[in-house]
Amino acid sequence: MKALDGNPAVPRKRRVDLWELLIRFVLIIASLVCLLPFVHVVAKSFSADSFVIANKVFLWPQGFTIEAYKKIFADDSILRSLYITILVTVLFTILGMILTICAAYPLSRPQLKGRKTITFIFLFTMYFSGGIIPDYMNMNNLGLLDTLWSLILPLSFSVFNFLIMKTALTSSIPISLEESARIDGAGHFRILTSIVLPLSKPVMATLALFFAVGRWNTYQDSLFYIKHAIELRPLQLKLYYLVIQATESFQLEATTVQLSNPEVLKASVVVFATLPILCVYPFVQKYFVQGTLLGAVKE
Repeated sequence: MKALDGNPAVPRKRRVDLWELLIRFVLIIASLVCLLPFVHVVAKSFSADSFVIANKVFLWPQGFTIEAYKKIFADDSILRSLYITILVTVLFTILGMILTICAAYPLSRPQLKGRKTITFIFLFTMYFSGGIIPDYMNMNNLGLLDTLWSLILPLSFSVFNFLIMKTALTSSIPISLEESARIDGAGHFRILTSIVLPLSKPVMATLALFFAVGRWNTYQDSLFYIKHAIELRPLQLKLYYLVIQATESFQLEATTVQLSNPEVLKASVVVFATLPILCVYPFVQKYFVQGTLLGAVKE
């Protein structure tokens, strides 16, 4: 390669950016902080009791065994809790998305009078609530204790997700599209189903993931509302009761698990409860990235 004057061009050395190296280093450390604890739990779940008791398990299984997972699949109560969690998560996500869309679409249209006031009323509930005791009394008065609906209805509408959906519809759906559809004789329902929803797939997938992950990991409401109906306990609540056991003996429905150290069984249940939601993420990752960046770049 020659320069314009005929002399060989000297390749320029890329200058090292210290800030870029620092940012990459911080991101790598932050990623490891998030990843390594889960890797440690996975390694512990596949390790023998003796190595776990001796604290010799770090990031790789010692004395590889799957006995803990055999005990999980042999226990009907854990499998039933998994079924309850999947059912509640699916119903909760569907209902939450329906309520969010039905609230966000009309409040994103400028022709709706009083939309700012209604939006403020929704926003007000993010900062002020009745509290746990009034919520429990309300669920008791409605007769929803020890039912699946107590895990679905109270949290099915999220103001945070509603604001994200409303902002996305306001910024990404041009008024001209709605006006042209009205000229062709389309009503609000037709505009919503034929124009708004197909153009909102990224943000819808993002919010659906928020709903699903939030419901899958929540156990506090089930701890309060599911007292006597043991068969309705979700998986996270089952895991909670397993973790708080102080004794070394775990009485399960199918078998009695005698462990000198219960950490192996705890770790295996953590992995068992986490894997299903991790398997869902790759299918919505593309829409999730688009949804989180929606409105960040203007064309």
